Amino acid sequence: MASSGAAAGNALLASLWSEVNKAGQNGDYTRALKSLTKILQVAKDDVTALHCKVVCLIQNGSFKEALNVIHTNTKILSSDVIAFEKAYCEYRLNRIENALKTIESTSQKSDKLKELHGQVLYRLERYKECLSVYQDIIRNSQDDYDEERKTNLSAVMAALSLWEKETTEDFDLQETTYELCYNTACGLIGQGKLNEAMKKLREAEELCRQSISEDSDFSEEDIEAELAIIHGQMAYVLQLQGKSEDAIQLYNQIIKLKPTDIGLLAVVANNIITVNKDQNVFDSKKKVKLTNAEGVEHKLSKHQLQAIEFNKALLSMYTNQAEQCRKLATGLQAQNPEYLLPVLIQAAQLCREKQHSRAVDLLQEFADQYPLNAAQLKLTMAQLKLAQGNVTKACMILKSIKELEHKLGMVSALVTMHSHDEDIDSAIEVFSQAISWYQENQPNSPTHLSLIREAANFKLKHGRKKEAINDLEQLWKQNPKDIHTLAQLISAYSLVDAEKAKVLSKHLPPSDTMTLKVDVDALENSTGATFIRKKAAKIAGEQTKEQGQGDLKKKKKKKKGKLPKNYDPKVTPDAERWLPMRERSYYRGKKKGKKKDQIGKGTQGATAAATAEFDASKTASSPPTSPRPGTAGSGASTSNVVPPRHQKPVGAGGTKKKQQQKKKKGGKGGW
Repeated sequence: MASSGAAAGNALLASLWSEVNKAGQNGDYTRALKSLTKILQVAKDDVTALHCKVVCLIQNGSFKEALNVIHTNTKILSSDVIAFEKAYCEYRLNRIENALKTIESTSQKSDKLKELHGQVLYRLERYKECLSVYQDIIRNSQDDYDEERKTNLSAVMAALSLWEKETTEDFDLQETTYELCYNTACGLIGQGKLNEAMKKLREAEELCRQSISEDSDFSEEDIEAELAIIHGQMAYVLQLQGKSEDAIQLYNQIIKLKPTDIGLLAVVANNIITVNKDQNVFDSKKKVKLTNAEGVEHKLSKHQLQAIEFNKALLSMYTNQAEQCRKLATGLQAQNPEYLLPVLIQAAQLCREKQHSRAVDLLQEFADQYPLNAAQLKLTMAQLKLAQGNVTKACMILKSIKELEHKLGMVSALVTMHSHDEDIDSAIEVFSQAISWYQENQPNSPTHLSLIREAANFKLKHGRKKEAINDLEQLWKQNPKDIHTLAQLISAYSLVDAEKAKVLSKHLPPSDTMTLKVDVDALENSTGATFIRKKAAKIAGEQTKEQGQGDLKKKKKKKKGKLPKNYDPKVTPDAERWLPMRERSYYRGKKKGKKKDQIGKGTQGATAAATAEFDASKTASSPPTSPRPGTAGSGASTSNVVPPRHQKPVGAGGTKKKQQQKKKKGGKGGW
């Protein structure tokens, strides 16, 4: 009986395994899982069955369940047997660090484990290690996946160029596919070769269209969706080239397609925000939502994520969300304490709140803590001091940046600021220190000589000819044929040492060599010369006329001004007599309304008190406002309505009064 039961069980297992094999060949992994579950009910510790179950779960995308099976059967499934499946599940669940540990703990790495190792290192942005892994795989493998490996290798090379600004050796990768061509273009962007990168992107676009056109099932929208990533990179190149309008047009076309790649959408939205800057803020607030999609952090590199967070903080600043801006900037700084941009954002936010002193203190504190960034921070602090109008303090901050004190830009800035403060001595001292540095480190270099030239011109401009002599002599010794410098030197010596000036003047070229070769006849026949000649003749004629009448003009006496008929020398004239009457200090205006309160005017029986009650000019009222919608008729107040009998009749009386007013305007004494 026992032998027959065992035989029946073996037969059952055999049939179940045949079902598993058949389902696996057909790709029906759900059916295979059902058969494997029955096998494991009979043989719980069957290593092959457990391994097959993990593979089927992975094929169905159930990575968590597959990992649970591995963890619950660690004694049966050793690390060498199940290492690839375990690492792959961790990789797909974005547990990248765990996947790397699983791979590194394996004693012998299979080819597929090496491939996964390269992918994991790429996700961890350890590009140099990843490059060596792919080089090893390509050397030691010969199968149908060589093209995919070369594509991955080119992607690693592009990442090194883009994010770490490092160039690698040329592996002579033939750009036979649009993926390879695209990765080459990304590498060229990292090297700053934008025109070459654009050419490669156009080649990639053409190759992509050719490969897709072979499949007739693709519609035009499907083709555009496939090309979206290439177009996104094209738009980025256009943006770097300063062609913002063309870039925005391409970016918006990509967003309208609604691609499934959330990473691409996030990058495009972020780039639109950077083009908008502090303009089109409403559009930027809509676009920033695309950067917050779930799982986008697993699709982008750390550099891209930092750039997105940085732009979010700037957008918060532009939209006056101070607390949100500080929160984002603080979060960025916590990720990388030495990162400079978050501190600059916080300082900019404080400046928008008119807290310049706090901004300077924040920058100074960070500069003390991280001296490597001190130069950039001090430049920002100097700019803030200039914004406050404190030029002297700004100069002090700039002079404290030792690594930049000899740079031409720094010298120019300091000289300009000292000149603004009319501190010429300090400006000359800046020139002297810079010239002495170049004298020691780069003597007679073009920069050194240009500094001497500018120092001499500055001294001559501000009347310091004695101090300019040394600089001019040094320049002339370097180029004895420079007549302009020699002339300046002679002019400077003329105030100090006339004899020296005479000696130097001998080095000037003869006067006949300095004459200009001018065609006098052609010059006289020109319109400009004729006009000038006539003007000169006219002036000469006027001069002779003035000389002849010079004596007569001298003998002429000034006429006494006429006095008014009612002039009284005993009375002091009115100092305001030249002003119009209404502009004089003692003008009180015409007295009107004397008979306003007399009885007999208005309707019969009316009194002054009654008329005053209805006089709008004597009632206190608020300034007029526009009527609210829907209240013009029903909501009108009736308290100030004048009864019909008290209203002045409209007709002859009214028109007569208007005519009188018009007549008065045209009468005597009117303007």
